[in-house]
Amino acid sequence: MALYKHVPSLEALKHLIAEEIFKRWELPQATSPQQIGLEEYLMGFTASTRQFVKAHPGVTPFVIRRLAATPAMLEKISAHQAHIAQAYGITKEQSRWLLSTVTFFCISAADTVYAAARLEPLDEADGQLQEAEMEAELLEGTHALIAGALGLLESRPDPKIGARINK
Repeated sequence: MALYKHVPSLEALKHLIAEEIFKRWELPQATSPQQIGLEEYLMGFTASTRQFVKAHPGVTPFVIRRLAATPAMLEKISAHQAHIAQAYGITKEQSRWLLSTVTFFCISAADTVYAAARLEPLDEADGQLQEAEMEAELLEGTHALIAGALGLLESRPDPKIGARINK
């Protein structure tokens, strides 16, 4: 196959495609903490994450695992973590933990919800209703996760993750 003259395997091609999709994802940037608190920012960030997963079925295995991430993807993630740390006055380690935790669970749950929504419904209206119900539950679960993660971030004695932050 001619494609393999440029790419060694189908798996390598999938990684290249996932990397390109990820590079094109415009991660939401933080504004000043006085305008939008960290909790509100994270809700917007997870909305972007859900849309990313919904728009790109099948990309999850290539973006959810650190070992599957390419150097360009890791660089983008690190820059985003540094940006959030600086914007909200938290350490880079706190930002890394918070964003990694929230992103991992959001991508996992969104992938499950949208995979289920893509299953053939009995009728179109029923399928849309089911997807809306699942999205509402996903949103509530995401909010609970964010609130819990911020609570842990405030209460942990670990100096890397335990400093108090401004929600």
